[in-house]
Amino acid sequence: MVDPHLLVHHAKVARFYSYAHVEPRRRLHAGPGLRMSPTASLRNGERITLGRDVHVGERCYLWAGDSSGRIVLGDQVLLAPEVFITASNYGVIHGVPVMQQPKRESDVVIGSDVWLGARVVVLPGVTVGDGAVVGAGSVVSRSLPAQCIAVGSPARVVGWRDGFVPSDGATGVPTALP
Repeated sequence: MVDPHLLVHHAKVARFYSYAHVEPRRRLHAGPGLRMSPTASLRNGERITLGRDVHVGERCYLWAGDSSGRIVLGDQVLLAPEVFITASNYGVIHGVPVMQQPKRESDVVIGSDVWLGARVVVLPGVTVGDGAVVGAGSVVSRSLPAQCIAVGSPARVVGWRDGFVPSDGATGVPTALP
């Protein structure tokens, strides 16, 4: 005999999968060649734009804001497993419980030819320039220039992609959404 609690649990899991994977994927904007793991979790897909030939690895999270915060990925972006990108965060006002605080939303823009290593976290308001590589486990809390190699928490530039020579004063960080 089947335990009725097991059936209820399976129904809840199916509903959650639809909520976090199926429904938002139908609403996102994606270029051709998208490869997305079925375990990727999405929020507010209508505010997520993915370029062509994007790879979203296992257990990645792309959480756009509830009202305005967008996530934009350029072409040929590679997200390793468990990358977390969010365009929304809670406030930190003293005396107000965190769950009751208004959310702060700000767009996240990831340029083309970017590789985010396993378990990278990208916070609201960040822009990652074209060709950047971010090492596994890094927390990107500030924008990163094009062609950089960045690691750490918070992520900081430790080098440049082979053959790239940064010009003085040029950061390579895009300033506007595509």
